[in-house]
Order: sequence, then structure tokens, then C-alpha cells
Amino acid sequence: MSGPDLIVNNALWQGDMVDVWVDQGRILRFAPVGEVGPVCRKIDGHGALLLPGLVDGHVHLREPGFEYKEDIASGLAAAAGGGFRAVLAMANTNPVNDSAAVTTFMLDQAFRSHPHGPLLHPVGALTRNLEGQELAPLAELSEAGCKALSNDGMPVSNPDLFRRALEYASDLGLPVIDHCEDPHLATGAVMNEGRVSGLMGLKGQPVVAESLHVARDILMAEYLNLPVHLAHISCRQSVELIAWAKQRGVRITAETCPHYLLWTEDMVEGYNTLAKVNPPLRTADDVEALRQAVRQGIIDILVTDHAPHADHEKEAPMDDAPNGISGLDTALSLSWTLVQRGILVLDDLCRLWSRRPAEIFSLRKNSLAPGDPADFLLFDPDATWTVTPQILRSKGKNTPCLGQTLPGRVRLNVVDGHTVFHDATVP
Repeated sequence: MSGPDLIVNNALWQGDMVDVWVDQGRILRFAPVGEVGPVCRKIDGHGALLLPGLVDGHVHLREPGFEYKEDIASGLAAAAGGGFRAVLAMANTNPVNDSAAVTTFMLDQAFRSHPHGPLLHPVGALTRNLEGQELAPLAELSEAGCKALSNDGMPVSNPDLFRRALEYASDLGLPVIDHCEDPHLATGAVMNEGRVSGLMGLKGQPVVAESLHVARDILMAEYLNLPVHLAHISCRQSVELIAWAKQRGVRITAETCPHYLLWTEDMVEGYNTLAKVNPPLRTADDVEALRQAVRQGIIDILVTDHAPHADHEKEAPMDDAPNGISGLDTALSLSWTLVQRGILVLDDLCRLWSRRPAEIFSLRKNSLAPGDPADFLLFDPDATWTVTPQILRSKGKNTPCLGQTLPGRVRLNVVDGHTVFHDATVP
């Protein structure tokens, strides 16, 4: 056994204080605190929680084409500070990631700016230019390094084309991520259809715009016996359909975001464009259904749906402002809020943000055992921080959290044995 090249002292793991010994990108052992170790690089964990590195299965990093909103370097910096070891970047770039050239460009940019991680895993376009008319060159995208396929926010409404996409993707071993939205029912909507939209005089999106598409995907997955991953589920009706499908053994997996577990349509009152997101924030009943689904595993994973925008874009009327919340910086603190409230427990966070995403997207797994990859973070649950534009590492400052004080801070992020983030404010 070789000696470690890094020791993280004083980390809290499964109720015990330990020293984490890391060698050649893997966890060597957990040693008792105070055990005399060899001379190597040491970092004091100050009693922070040891967690497996997080995986975000749904982000928008904007590059190429929209670097004024975000670029790969700034997006991965936000991911590093947020505790993520890997992110799956969607294809709605300019040009769209529907060719090996764009995929390769994204991977090269990630390596240049963050050679040791967080890792960027491109998600290839399901159809050319995301137009839903013909399939993209899926084999080419797979060979170039895409880890999944999606038409992102432009769902494939043609069932026959979607069927062929699922069959082709299955042959390549790539999961298909589907944004569930009926384009006719959702056209022109800026928030949830209901009491608040009526009071504000805004066009709302009914829950059936999502659940109708969820039902289609479930029936297609069952008929073909092929997997489908459902993006950012937001309402009770969708949850009930997914639960029914899983009881039948349909190969469906699903995700939701922290904002659908914490906030309701009331957040949009006052024409708050920072809370404009698609699918929209729903009702308190939908929030409760999603919380139960996350606890029970009906919803498999959490994602941020990180969607950074420039300030001037969100400083617009509701009809004109783009959808999206910048989420990589705040995701773990918002998730910890759910733990503080007794809605989730610590193991739920490890399952939702690490174990299940790695399984669904065929990424390297990490159970924080000796021999596992040294992908871990230290999280201080007792610390707090105030969300300001200056503290956010993402270029996108568009979050309803601005000005709020959130619980918990990432103190250290290690990917493959490399320190990709270290909070210098800790003594």
C-alpha cells in the first residue's frame, strides 16, 4: 500500500470524526483523528460534514454562443463552489450541440478552464437544431463524448420520431431526457395557471400541459420497454402518473429541482421575473406532492436546471423575460433547508444528488469507501451566507434567493483527488 498524497483532517463521516487519506485519485482509508500520518499535503476539515461529490444532471452552460449569460469556465466555477463533481450540460447552445464539433469544443473548453474538474458531460441534441423534425447524428454525438440525449426545452411532439429516437438512443446506450410540455397548451404562458395568474392578469400554463406529455412518455416507454428520463417534474398529477408507471415496472426515471420543493406560484407576485421558470412554480399542493415523491423515490434525483441569464434580460416585463433560475451556487444550501425542516434526511441528499444520478447517467459511482474515487466535499451545516451578486460564481445572478441568508456552506470540493474548490475564509 502506498502512502497518501492528501489527508483531509477532522471530517465528520457517519457520526464519527475521521481523517480521509487520499492517494492517486482514490480514497485510501479513513483514519482515526490524530493518528500520525506521513508527510503530505493536509487540509483541516474543521469538523465539516463529509459528503460524496454531487452530480447535476441538468444544467445550461450557454457556451458556445451565449457567453454573455454564462461560459463553461464560469459555470464550472459555480459548480465547483457548489460541491459538484460533474454536470450534464444541455444542448441549447448556438450552434446547437448536434454535431461532434460542438461536443468536442465543449469538452476542450472544460479541460482548458478546469483540467481537474468539475467534469462536464455534454448532452447531445435529440433532433437537428432542436427543431423536432429529424434526428440528429446520434452515433456521432455518442462517439464524441455525449452522456445523454435531449431536445432540451423543445419537446419532440411527433410520437413516431420520438419512438425512433428512443430506439436509436437505446442501441447507443444513452439515456433520453425529455422536457414534458405540450407546446399547444403551454404557448404564451408565463406562470402557473390558477388563482395567482388570474389575479395578476397573466397567461398561465395548466398542469395538464406537463402531465399530458408525461403520460405519453410513460406509455411509449412501456410499449417499447425502453427507458425515458423525465425532466424537472413540477406537479402532483405528473407525480401520480410516474408512481403508477413505476408500480407497473415501466422504465421511467424522473427529476425535480429544489425550487419546486420550496417555492410556490406566490413567488411570482409583484411580477417577479426572477421566479419565472419553465415549468412554472406551482401550488402548495404540488409542492407537497413533490416532497413526498422525493422522499419515496418516485422522483429519482434532484437537478438545478441551472439557467443563467444577463441582468438586463430579467429586468423586463413578464412576457418578455426569459425563463430560468441560476442554481449551481445555491443548490446544496437550498437542499439543506429541506433537511433542516425535516422534509429530507442527510442520506436522501446523498441519494438524490450523487448515487442515483451516477446510476442513471452511467457515471463513476462513489459510496465513500476505501478504493472509491476521491470525489467528495466538506459541507459546514452550521455556517450561513447571504446571497449577493458578488458572491455568486456564476455569471447568472438571476435567483429569487438574492438578499436571502441561506444555511450551510461548501468548504472543500475534491474531484479525483484534486482540490477544485477550497473556502479560503476558513482559518
